[in-house]
Amino acid sequence: MDRPYLLLTLTSLFWAINIVLGRFAAPDIPPLTLAFLRWFGATLVVLPFAWKALKADWPVIRSHLLLMTALSATGIAGYNALAYWGLGYTEALNALLVQSTGPLLIALWGWGLWGDKLSPAQFLGIMTSLTGVLVIITRGDFAHLAQLKLNPGDILTFAALVLYGLYAALIRARPAMAQISFLATTIIGGAILLLPFAAGEFFAGYRVHVTASSLAVLAYVAVFPSLIAYMFFVRSVELIGPNRASPFFHLMPVFGSVIAILFLGEQPQIFHALGFALVLGGVFVATRRPKGAAL
Repeated sequence: MDRPYLLLTLTSLFWAINIVLGRFAAPDIPPLTLAFLRWFGATLVVLPFAWKALKADWPVIRSHLLLMTALSATGIAGYNALAYWGLGYTEALNALLVQSTGPLLIALWGWGLWGDKLSPAQFLGIMTSLTGVLVIITRGDFAHLAQLKLNPGDILTFAALVLYGLYAALIRARPAMAQISFLATTIIGGAILLLPFAAGEFFAGYRVHVTASSLAVLAYVAVFPSLIAYMFFVRSVELIGPNRASPFFHLMPVFGSVIAILFLGEQPQIFHALGFALVLGGVFVATRRPKGAAL
């Protein structure tokens, strides 16, 4: 898996669908329960494949338990709990706008933890992509931004992205172990951390409404945006670093708009094409390597 741009594109697609499904499932699956079931399901899937590697890497895992717990708490438990919780309150327009701050938050954490600096091309690319996102979600009329109103869902979504930015920056410090071991350890840790909160929802009277659609949502979120997307994202950060990987976050609203056009009957407009062009152009500028640089 040495094609980071393809991996990141697929990651953005899987996560965009996850956001749409998270909003769709909000009436039927309590948010903290959805977060727990997502990662518990992912644990059941990954454990048989990772068991041998986990046993071989256990001394490394044990000696880096604090770091692994921090990765589970930020990128798995905290991010997903807050993101699903926020989707129950915020409008799609607001959520997409807040989501587009992801690359900047990752860059800030990289600067705070490791002293990373955005190159002029990376900064220009991120801002170009952000402009494209704004074109899409405002339907080409920036005056709509003045009508946005913050609500608890917006704050929760932003807090989730702050945690994910920290997770993305911390990946650089991951210990040397098999990728399947790293993935399984963070997933299992996240499920364990989420269990008390899901139990709290259950004892507070919140229940999952079991339907064919809710079961399909659970099956999807346990595999594609969890196992596959996280594996792709971690590998991509290893290959090109968090600052060059983060602009791909801006593809999520693009894919979200395409999904709405294809499956919700929305009609494509000129602002879609303009926004897509700006997003893709920004990603190209931000991820372009200087001449002679190694991947």
